[in-house]
Amino acid sequence: MRISVIIPTLNEEEAIAHVLGDIPPGLAAEVVVVDAGSTDRTREIAGGLGARVVTDTRRGYGRACLTGLDAVRDPEVVVFLDGDYSDRPAELPRLLAPIARGEADLVIGSRLAGPRAKGALGWHSVWGNRVACAMLRLLCGARLTDLGPFRAARYRELMSLKLEEAGYGWPVEMVIKGRIAGLRIGEVPVSYHPRIGQSKITGTLRGTALAVAHMLACMWRSRRSALARRERA
Repeated sequence: MRISVIIPTLNEEEAIAHVLGDIPPGLAAEVVVVDAGSTDRTREIAGGLGARVVTDTRRGYGRACLTGLDAVRDPEVVVFLDGDYSDRPAELPRLLAPIARGEADLVIGSRLAGPRAKGALGWHSVWGNRVACAMLRLLCGARLTDLGPFRAARYRELMSLKLEEAGYGWPVEMVIKGRIAGLRIGEVPVSYHPRIGQSKITGTLRGTALAVAHMLACMWRSRRSALARRERA
């Protein structure tokens, strides 16, 4: 499989070398770092380690991922990976295995099903994920334990979903639209570790509450959009 790895970043100079260095040699055909306008050395470090750096100063996690999808060069599979080293790129073979076996089109790495280091993923983040996953099950039947950003998908199938969410609702939009479109969605346990540096949103109770509210609103929008598109087909 030709695999492209997309890594959104914003001021991750302390972590990005660890992230890039842990990607198994020979696994990725390309690594695209989408930088949202870092004021530190993130872009310099990433470029020096062989990543292709794309700058998009429009803020939003979904926006960075969409920019990465536009930048990749004819992959079969795309991987999304945070730049803070909370997930471990060395676990990419496990994440990709269901796709390689022909069992899934989208695979999500579950932090709640795997081992978590002390201090990683506070109770408010666990709570937020459980609420969001329960709502997803009600709305589209997806049975997941986590909506973490560490995930892999078949590129063509993913692009067919016409994703458009620019913010933190983007991972939810992917699942809802994918489920309604008939994509095979899998989940594998992954380890999770305290991030290096300050969380951009969900490292606090307030941040988690805002993220959950945004995701719930996104669920309704995505479900309506996907059902309307299916009816027109």
